Amino acid sequence: MIRPFSRRRFLAISACAAMLPQAAMPATASWRGSALGAVATITLGGMGRAAAGGVFAAIESELSRLENIFSLYREASALSRLNRFAYLDAPPSELLEVLVLCHALNDASKGAFDPTVQPLWRFLTNGATDSVPDLRVARQLVGWDRVVIAESRIGFARPGMAITLNGIAQGYITDRIAALLRARGFDNVMIDIGEIAALGRNHGALWSAEIAAPDGKVARRLTLQDRCLAVSATMGTVLGGIHHIIEPRSDTLVQPRQLAAVSADSAALADGLSTGCCLLSDDEAVAAVARFPGARLETLI
Repeated sequence: MIRPFSRRRFLAISACAAMLPQAAMPATASWRGSALGAVATITLGGMGRAAAGGVFAAIESELSRLENIFSLYREASALSRLNRFAYLDAPPSELLEVLVLCHALNDASKGAFDPTVQPLWRFLTNGATDSVPDLRVARQLVGWDRVVIAESRIGFARPGMAITLNGIAQGYITDRIAALLRARGFDNVMIDIGEIAALGRNHGALWSAEIAAPDGKVARRLTLQDRCLAVSATMGTVLGGIHHIIEPRSDTLVQPRQLAAVSADSAALADGLSTGCCLLSDDEAVAAVARFPGARLETLI
């Protein structure tokens, strides 16, 4: 049985602003939609809702374009075609950019961050198939070193391999939407697409985040300005007693840690690091995050 939980169970974001009279509050426009199956919200400071319609239309168009690259559920997406055919010619630059970062994260985490766990995920969620009859065969299809990445083609070394970018794509999309808004002159923005990008301030105050432990208590409070935050929690999705963050380096199912939170200048980097840190010891997590200048390990549980 699959029991989904929103990551927002573990992360709350708000403006840490002093109380102002209602008439003195600057205009704010908010958008709510979805990206890669997650609820997405964006808040624009200094703009009323009526004036923001064109901006929100551009955001929706960009989100759809990026889903056509990264979605596992759109059959024609670049990622779905790669997984179906085991190769992809002339891959989109965005996909190449994410896979290059995946390579760096795989190296820094000593293999803990490995997008090739998708066949194992399929086996655990769907059971045996003709091509993957048991757990042992599913394990043999995992291995980042079997992914060949070049500008002209991405390919897998073994039939049946597949990748998932669920541990990094939401962060990357968050970064792309932030870049779109910056290019349009927005300096005070809160983007929440599973991961957080806090640009500038809201009503003159820093953005404030609360990271909740699995028991619901606040594990960490921090403020954000021009910074991104990602939280990976193993209660995000549970397959019976099996968590969705899967250890790729072991022949047995390993219990990951409950929660990891990382902040960085890039939401994609924070997203990937928080995912990998769920499978690392405290010392290993500290060492992995230290490989990336500006990244900070905020919480480990």
